[in-house]
Amino acid sequence: MNKRKWVMVGGDTLAGREVSDYIDEHHLPVALVTTSSEPEERVLTESEDEIAIMGPLDESSLEGAEAVLLAGSATVNERARGLACGLSPRPAVIDLTGGLESHPDARLRAPGIESAPRESANPIEIVAHPAAVALAKLLRMLNAVARLRAAVVTVFEPASANGKAALDELHNQTVSLFNFSQQPKKVFDAQVSFNLLPRYGHHAQVASLEATERRIEQHLTTLLAPAGLPPVSLRVVQAPVFHGYCQSVWVEFEARPDVASIERSLKQAGADVRSAHHEPASNTAAVGQSGIMVSDIEPDAANPRGVWLWLASDNLRTVAETAVMIAGLAHKEHA
Repeated sequence: MNKRKWVMVGGDTLAGREVSDYIDEHHLPVALVTTSSEPEERVLTESEDEIAIMGPLDESSLEGAEAVLLAGSATVNERARGLACGLSPRPAVIDLTGGLESHPDARLRAPGIESAPRESANPIEIVAHPAAVALAKLLRMLNAVARLRAAVVTVFEPASANGKAALDELHNQTVSLFNFSQQPKKVFDAQVSFNLLPRYGHHAQVASLEATERRIEQHLTTLLAPAGLPPVSLRVVQAPVFHGYCQSVWVEFEARPDVASIERSLKQAGADVRSAHHEPASNTAAVGQSGIMVSDIEPDAANPRGVWLWLASDNLRTVAETAVMIAGLAHKEHA
C-alpha cells in the first residue's frame, strides 16, 4: 500500500509527538515527515530506541506532501504556510496551534461536531480548542436527551496546554517547593504548583487565561450555534496538573430528565460514562483516550431543571485526533 506523505512541522513539540504516536498506534497509511519547531534548529529525538536528528523546515521537506500540520513556533508555521501555498497541487494546511486563526482564509474545524466548513479557495484548517471540542460533544449529546436552556462551565487548564516549557516549570516548581528553594516563574510569572489560579502574573510568557476563555467561547459559538444550542457561560482556571482537561459543567434543561436517562443516552452516543460504582472521570484517567469521559451526574437540588456533570478529556490526544481527521478528510476531498 502506498503511504500518503504528511509533514509535521514541530515534530518535537507535545502536539507533534502526539500526532506521531496516534498515527503509529492506529497503523495509518501515512509517511510522516517531521521537522523542528524552530527555524534553523536541529533537534535530537528518540524514536523506537534510536536517536534521530530532526532538521529545520526547508522547501524539499514539503515536496509531494498531501498535508502540512503546523505545531511549531509562529515563525516556522508562517514559513511552512507560505511554502505550502506555493506548491501545486497545494497540500492541506492544518494549524494545531491557533496561531493562524486570524488569517482571512482560516476556518475552524472539528470533524464530527461541526457544521459544513466555510468555503475557501485556499483554506487554513484551524484545529478547534480541545476544551471546546470536548464540551461541544457533551452539550450536543445532552441536547439530544432534552432541550438545553443554559450552561455554566469551569474549565481547569493543564500545564501542557502551554507546551513543554510550561510542563517543565510546573515540574521544577514542585521540586523547588519540596526542597524549600526558590521557584522558577519564567513561564507563568506565578506559582502554579499546588495552586489554583484565575490569572497569571503580569510578565507571563503564555496567553492569558482571559484570552483562552475568549478563544474557547468563540469556538463553542461556532460549533454550537448551528445546532441552536444556547451560549455557554465560561471561566478558565489554571490547575496544578500536567495533562488533561477537567470541566465542571452545570446545565439547565427545559424539562430535566432523570440521571439514568442521561447516563444511558451519553453511553449510546459514545461517551465513557463512569457511574458511582466506578472511579470518577479525571484528567489522569483520560490520558491517551479518545473522546470524552463523564461522571458524577447529579441533579441540582437548588434548581428543578439543573444538572451537574464532571467532564474529562485528554487535550493532546484531542488535538492530534482532530488534526488527523482533518487531514484524512482533505485526502478524500482531493481523491
